[in-house]
Amino acid sequence: MKKSVTDKEMITVIADFLEQGLVDNIISMFKVDSSYYPLIGEVLQDERFAVRLGVSVLFEELVAAGHEEVGLAVPVLIELLDPETPAYVRGEAVGVLGIIGTEEALAALAPLVNDDDMQVAEIARDYV
Repeated sequence: MKKSVTDKEMITVIADFLEQGLVDNIISMFKVDSSYYPLIGEVLQDERFAVRLGVSVLFEELVAAGHEEVGLAVPVLIELLDPETPAYVRGEAVGVLGIIGTEEALAALAPLVNDDDMQVAEIARDYV
């Protein structure tokens, strides 16, 4: 009997690997299975800075490799732009959306150039 991995378990695996600097492993996973993209919103909310930094590196590498499926993460990242989301998470979401750079991703950043948090606004201005 094959046991499937839950989304929660996969989020933990992705986050732990990113914290350990094993970004190449996660890149390979995302290239093989695009169903992981919607999980990135949860991963980006991790309190560990190394995990959030790893998400940025992951998307930089995937975009550089021309992996068009990166756009699948845009909807969950846009959800993180809500003013009720902690500023550090909003800022990370802005950065990843900027890295993705699709029309949809960049359009979502325009309102954030006037975000109440100065750092979030500055990151948004870098991409808009």
